[in-house]
Amino acid sequence: MYDVVIVGGGPAGLSAATILGRARRRVVICDDGRYRNDVSGALHGFLSRDGIHPAELRRIGREQLERYEVELRSVRVTAARVVDGGFEVTLEDGAQLDCRKLLLATGVEDRLPPVEGMERFFGSGVFHCPYCDGWEVRDRPLAAYGAGKNGAGLAVALKAWSADVVLCTDGPAGLRPEEAARLERLGIPVYQQKIARLEGASWLEQIVFRDGLTLPRHALFLSAGQAQRCDLAARLGCILTHKGAIRTGKLEGTNVPGLFVAGDASRDVQLAVVAAAEGAKAAIAIHMALQEEDAR
Repeated sequence: MYDVVIVGGGPAGLSAATILGRARRRVVICDDGRYRNDVSGALHGFLSRDGIHPAELRRIGREQLERYEVELRSVRVTAARVVDGGFEVTLEDGAQLDCRKLLLATGVEDRLPPVEGMERFFGSGVFHCPYCDGWEVRDRPLAAYGAGKNGAGLAVALKAWSADVVLCTDGPAGLRPEEAARLERLGIPVYQQKIARLEGASWLEQIVFRDGLTLPRHALFLSAGQAQRCDLAARLGCILTHKGAIRTGKLEGTNVPGLFVAGDASRDVQLAVVAAAEGAKAAIAIHMALQEEDAR
């Protein structure tokens, strides 16, 4: 019986494991090796680690866990169920782990529009977060991709990084009059033509529309939605928000007793440093709950 099984070995999972390991809890991390920031060349906004490669941050985190005897398994979790006294976790190799508490740090995955070149340039000219990648493309021609309120909001936000911003809606813009007026006031043109493809060599260079228009752009930021990377929380009965995030309390607890969720899967502010902080908060809540059970 493990004290805690952590599903996911990104910043949230590693941070939680560090706190729990230091609290002398028996912990195992199950990590399938799939990460949202796999295409990123660097991680930003993380105090003392700004510019580090995501894989290097994970390597350091795993190395530091060795002193706390946290177990690491490179394996995918295929199922989990509530049992008396905790959870039963099933791995892809058929093995089963029993634990008192379960922490999901599985993150989300970005939905890429079905536009030729979108996947190819994801991470090299196509991004989802201006806070993560806006500085590197500052003062260059930028495009926001998305319709309606979300697309307009992203275009306005990008003005902090460049004076040359356009909004590409890839079809009807769906803008309210006040949103269209705001874009016009800020000098943000709106292109409603369907996009044929994105072009460039090793980096995005231009957007080609179906009507033949070519628009030079150095980077494109998406507002195209995302989905949970893992459906374990939903299958266990977690409540989701209207945006599809897992509803958690102030210490990352869910409506399922003993089940905690930390990282991108549960919050709107999706930065590695925030995920790490949520992992630490969840770990403290888990340890306190275990202490209370032990005392009883």
